Amino acid sequence: MPSDFVEISGLHFGYGRRKILKGLDLRVPRGKVVSIMGGSGCGKTTLLRVIGGALRPSAGTLIVDGESVNELDRDGLYRLRRKMGMLFQLGALFTDLSVFDNVAFPMRERTDLPEPIVRDLVLMKLHAVGLRGASKLMPNELSGGMSRRVALARAVALDPQLIMYDEPFTGLDPISLGVISNLIRTLNDALGATSIVVTHDVRESMKILDYCYLMAEGQIVAQGTPAEMLGSELPYARQFFHGEIDGAVPFHYPGTDYGAELGLATRAR
Repeated sequence: MPSDFVEISGLHFGYGRRKILKGLDLRVPRGKVVSIMGGSGCGKTTLLRVIGGALRPSAGTLIVDGESVNELDRDGLYRLRRKMGMLFQLGALFTDLSVFDNVAFPMRERTDLPEPIVRDLVLMKLHAVGLRGASKLMPNELSGGMSRRVALARAVALDPQLIMYDEPFTGLDPISLGVISNLIRTLNDALGATSIVVTHDVRESMKILDYCYLMAEGQIVAQGTPAEMLGSELPYARQFFHGEIDGAVPFHYPGTDYGAELGLATRAR
């Protein structure tokens, strides 16, 4: 069994002439919580979609649990996806299904388990995220933090080997943020799973990570343990992790000379 659950080498992806991923190389070891961080629009979510097989890379190697995703047919891809769980941005619960039915959905769709067993498993998953008592509520009755926890229970409903999180901390209050952060680490270790967390939340994510990759413009620009990343002197890493206003990413968008645009030189004459 390979030591890395995900192995990516020279990965490229784009929409027509617009290049999103530009030669990525990264490894996600089994049993670890690994983060992919970076500014908005750098390609983090696209990378998750490529790993899950929703998008096909234009070049490079993508190995997930020892299988080359690029070479899988439809049945092979569906088989591989059974090993994955996904927490989407903002939870993405089915609004017309109760909390119970949201968590039960993957069990009913992907297995032939009898309903009594589905019931017990759903209650176990909801209990793990602290929401067994909310099983009969509808999504519109939940707070943002509760919605994210229900979505997490759904993501781990089938005990996936790989759990992917797309911006799990966005829009949460400090208490909910701490709860979700703790659950990501706890569930990963309890399930013996591997987790990929896409986020730009430095403060919370650094508490639970084993390793971090920093992306910029579709490429990996820095990598290391949380301590190594926070102490990095690389310009972009230092700016990103310490929230500096100006640096490798300039405050001003490129443009013509400010004085010339205002016509100051002409007025001076």
